[in-house]
Amino acid sequence: MTEPGTPTGTTLGQLLRQAATAEAAMWRSLYLWTRRRPLPLEPGDEPFGYLGVVKPILGIFIVLSAVEIPIFDLIVTHVVPWRPARWIVLGLGVWGLLWMVGLFASMTIHPHVVGDTGLRVRLNSGIDIWIPWTEIEALRKRYRSLPSSRSVQVEQEGDRQVLHLAVGSQTSIDVLLRQPLTFDLPKGRSAPVNELRLYADDPDGLLRSARGTPAGDTARR
Repeated sequence: MTEPGTPTGTTLGQLLRQAATAEAAMWRSLYLWTRRRPLPLEPGDEPFGYLGVVKPILGIFIVLSAVEIPIFDLIVTHVVPWRPARWIVLGLGVWGLLWMVGLFASMTIHPHVVGDTGLRVRLNSGIDIWIPWTEIEALRKRYRSLPSSRSVQVEQEGDRQVLHLAVGSQTSIDVLLRQPLTFDLPKGRSAPVNELRLYADDPDGLLRSARGTPAGDTARR
């Protein structure tokens, strides 16, 4: 299994811009989540989350991050004589906690969406793929466990390219495409892929919601 690589011409400046963009997206997600605004959906759209498989793990990390803040503050205060060190460590601890909560928020407010005209596949705030139903041959439920923990993976299966958008090293829905398509990914445009595999907490509900579409009809033959 291979991973979409960073383009050869990528510079340090580009990497820093990507990091800044991701950081800004995290803070935006945290802001929107705390405001508890409803998801911006069009009439007929139905959202499907994918947080369930990693929710316990994220919860543990958030609790540990919160517990670490006073512990490290106590240690640094009594061990390190340089007073600014306490505020630096405290700032890093708070930032780490907010980053984990922001990741949770990003996964919550960016669900997959089944609409009248197509399927919107998302992963946090970094991946947002729109596939019209006319480009989808079939949707199939199938749970898969991947050997890598990377969320974006590309696999060569014979003469076919498969894009995995995994959550917790798992996918639960196969999206078979009528023709190879390219998609925008965090590291650049993908190579043409014949199939996209994603994770949804409720794959049965997603397939039911797609009933009446070309893909939904094909999946039930």
